Amino acid sequence: VVKQPGVPREALARAVDALFSQPEMAETRAVVVLKDGRIVAERYAPGYHENTRFVSWSMAKTITGVMIGQLVSDGRLRLDESVPIPAWQRPGDPRGEITLRQLLQMRSGLQHVEAEGPPSLTDTARMLFLDGRDAMAAYAEAQPLEAEPGKKWEYSSATTVILADLAARALSATGDPAERRRLVGDYLRTRLFEPLGMKSMVPEYDAAGTLIGGSLIHGTARDWARFGEFLRNKGAVRGAQLVPSGWIEFMTTPSPRNPGYGAQTWLNRPQAGDGSVQWPRLPASAFSMNGHLGQY
Repeated sequence: VVKQPGVPREALARAVDALFSQPEMAETRAVVVLKDGRIVAERYAPGYHENTRFVSWSMAKTITGVMIGQLVSDGRLRLDESVPIPAWQRPGDPRGEITLRQLLQMRSGLQHVEAEGPPSLTDTARMLFLDGRDAMAAYAEAQPLEAEPGKKWEYSSATTVILADLAARALSATGDPAERRRLVGDYLRTRLFEPLGMKSMVPEYDAAGTLIGGSLIHGTARDWARFGEFLRNKGAVRGAQLVPSGWIEFMTTPSPRNPGYGAQTWLNRPQAGDGSVQWPRLPASAFSMNGHLGQY
């Protein structure tokens, strides 16, 4: 903890220490706290340090959400039109009604099992590691509807892979896996990572060249903190607006079917179903990128 962090120093030190010492915290590996863009506390578990790349798990979804916002701002994608997925555009296919907004807000209506039951039977594990792994978007896009588009909220890693596929389709005319990977990688690097100084970031792709947009982006804790600061500043860094501020406001506004979720971003508001809030002591305006195994 820095000597003059601008917040109560002892309380901050105790709070950080608790994350590494209390048994219920299990295995904290890294904590970085920023105040007004400045690191005021930073700590790592043994074997980890400021240059360690941490796998994002679902924190990656928020990066994908920002990239989609940039493509919308560029005019390459449209928020409230049927998404350009060929399989869904066949006459009579009800999935043709799904919009980009509904995908972003996790209310596409597509059938999905995220994490319930045996892992090998979940769509997330099948898509990432089993029969869907070589063409994850094709696996995700082949699912039937289980609800009318827009009517049901369901958290889905497959949905974010569909968003990543839409990004590749918007940037690549050929569909060649190497070109998809190169163009999406260049877009992320030049439009987001380099302007933010996130030099450590390493995204993963599948064999079809699709960004695994729902997870598996690797970066240092400091770079994840930089991204959080960018979101706090509504898409701006050093006076440059990388994505319209209105897009960040959209990402952090309660979605119609779950007040506790925005667009690829978690909110500190009552969650659909049980009405719980993530952090009762924090304001309703707080928002977060959440990942598997206790990443925030």
